[in-house]
Amino acid sequence: MKVYSNIEEFEPVENLVATVGTFDGVHLGHSYILDRLKTEAEKRNGASVLLTFYPHPRMVLFPDNNDLKMLNTQEEKVDLLAKSKLDHLIIHPFSREFSRLNSVEFVRDVLVNQLGVSKLIIGYDHHFGRNREGTFGDLLELANLYGFEVEQIEAQEFKDTQVSSTKIRSAIDEGDMKMARHFLGYPFLLSGKVVRGAGIGRTLGFKTANIEIKDRFKIIPPNGVYAVHVKIKEEAYIGMLNIGIRPSIKDKGGITIEVHIFGLDEELYGIELSVGLIEKIREEQKFENIDLLKQQLEFDKAKCEAILF
Repeated sequence: MKVYSNIEEFEPVENLVATVGTFDGVHLGHSYILDRLKTEAEKRNGASVLLTFYPHPRMVLFPDNNDLKMLNTQEEKVDLLAKSKLDHLIIHPFSREFSRLNSVEFVRDVLVNQLGVSKLIIGYDHHFGRNREGTFGDLLELANLYGFEVEQIEAQEFKDTQVSSTKIRSAIDEGDMKMARHFLGYPFLLSGKVVRGAGIGRTLGFKTANIEIKDRFKIIPPNGVYAVHVKIKEEAYIGMLNIGIRPSIKDKGGITIEVHIFGLDEELYGIELSVGLIEKIREEQKFENIDLLKQQLEFDKAKCEAILF
């Protein structure tokens, strides 16, 4: 997959099949669109392209709104899209100037003149242009005018529930990692660099790697203990993750995200790792003494192993 940091870097190719959107989460609904994109591109002996934007439009248009939380960091999204075997990914800078393009200008100037689109495949709720004014009906008229095809993909469902990024965020907010995983098609990810912590886990016999999440818009699940998969470079491990304030520890500081990786004792400071959350096993709780905390950690490990093996 070739990645471009703006539309101007991309040179149009024949029989280009495109889709447009934020694709936050790259969930099952997105995967269906990407599969159709690849199939149609192969049928036409052409290429597939996703045009997405960064920052997220809401970050630019409503900079004081801190409620926006994303399922993926930019790096996570690029990695997930690469696995889809997409041919081209364009991450165009979203600006107030770009947001002022009306629906006709967006189709004519961006999709037709800059991308050279042959067919556009979009999701069921797609809107485009200034203030999201463009509808599917508008898109059909413009496609006829400018000589390209349009296909709209219906909403994908799981257990009679439409898959959407909003519903996945709700599942994560509730700590329902099973539901989030089913909607996403993969475990929800927390990725970041390992930073130095207080070293308390080592004294308990459960050495942990403290993960720094730099993206302030990344959604973080509620406090608690989770059974997890861990990926370090190309190596896979299992473990348990704690999110919270560590109420049983004095001088605990703020919220931390720390993972104990089963069977791994090497130093990981400065290394990037990715944690896939499989299931929440319990809420964070305060213990009367360290011995009770150690005993609970042993129970937690056994429960995680039963889930993950």
